[in-house]
Amino acid sequence: MTEQTDSEGRLRHLLTLEGLPREALVALLDRAGAFADGFDARDALAGTAVCTLFFEPSTRTRLSFQRAAQRLGADVLGFDAATSSTTKGETARDTLRNIEAMGVRGFVVRHSGDGAVAELAAAAKAGTTLVNAGDGRSAHPTQGLLDMLTLRQALGEDFASRRFVIVGDVKHSRVARSDLHALRTLGAGEIRICGPASLLPGDDTLAGCTVTHDLDAALDGVDAVMMLRLQRERMEEGLVASLDDYHRDYGLTAGRLRRASADAVVLHPGPMNRGVEISDEVADGPQSLILRQVANGVAVRMAVLEALLA
Repeated sequence: MTEQTDSEGRLRHLLTLEGLPREALVALLDRAGAFADGFDARDALAGTAVCTLFFEPSTRTRLSFQRAAQRLGADVLGFDAATSSTTKGETARDTLRNIEAMGVRGFVVRHSGDGAVAELAAAAKAGTTLVNAGDGRSAHPTQGLLDMLTLRQALGEDFASRRFVIVGDVKHSRVARSDLHALRTLGAGEIRICGPASLLPGDDTLAGCTVTHDLDAALDGVDAVMMLRLQRERMEEGLVASLDDYHRDYGLTAGRLRRASADAVVLHPGPMNRGVEISDEVADGPQSLILRQVANGVAVRMAVLEALLA
């Protein structure tokens, strides 16, 4: 995989949280925390062009990256695959090279292929930097960072005594993988994984985690519940008997949430399938930090763009 850092240890790209040193991860979270508190850096990227190069649909990630770049003073170019030359057969690599030729230094890339962003980073010229905004099932590093920032704000910076549970479709989730990398790096005390066997990965993704198919047991005493969307666009037929059955067995309801600690918080990366993985009363309830995650997305993406491009 393309190296994320240069010869002096500075971030050149952000492709994954796997292997990112703790000090680098914490530095990004600290800077994002300052931005979330209102720190002004409106000229940090003045004169720098940033392109959101999305080959998959997105709402929160695309708009928050655009908002983050704008708040740093960057020139922002939007790319829509549906109306671009990719519909005429142009490759992602040629698209990148052509936009580079226009003087763009920073690219925020979302792609359906596992490892696709790293491949583009390897093809990029010196001085170009890429941020992975989600590739296939592999990684979504800025989502992992914004989830960690949200958890730090709610629970404090010491994760060692905390218990976390990730619930749902881990098999197809790049968010879950990035959250797991970050939680391990930050020293989480216990990480539980809950979901149907058909939606849990068979590799070493869950190493060190407590795995269960019983949601009630998984929720007992946890400090944070991290729900996942059913990735129906990525899964084969038959992995879930029905959406009603899934909600019955793995949907988070107010009654179930009472099994967690009294001050437990609930996260969801969006978009939510209300009534499937989460009920309205939980999604909109006092323990939900879902909209705070969205707000923190701007702060985290400001920190990442500044670190890479300023």
